[in-house]
Amino acid sequence: IFLTDGASKGVMQILNVIIRGQNDGILVPVPQYPLYSATISLLGGSLVPYYLEETANWGLDINNLRDAVRQATFKGITVRAMVIINPGNPTGQCLSLANLKEIVHFCIHENLVLLADEVYQQNIYQD
Repeated sequence: IFLTDGASKGVMQILNVIIRGQNDGILVPVPQYPLYSATISLLGGSLVPYYLEETANWGLDINNLRDAVRQATFKGITVRAMVIINPGNPTGQCLSLANLKEIVHFCIHENLVLLADEVYQQNIYQD
């Protein structure tokens, strides 16, 4: 358990534990709240982007995650964690249950720490 003075400080503390140097990568969604890219840069790690698909309600394709990890590995980067922001910031879109299950299985298979930023999970508005 980490006690922090806010979610941003908690994210920074966890990333500080995970990132050991420039060859440690963190999968981060694009678009995203800039806390992650700024913190990864500050800590000297490598941001490994994965792209949310607007045409799929801002969901993600697991094959794109695999490609991102493969490309990072080719560059000498060890991907150590994945960030999901749910609901998305700035999109506001929620990942589907099926997509979330795929992400969990992907992280288990790749031995990744999964950082689930769900600070706005109670702010869901129905149509």
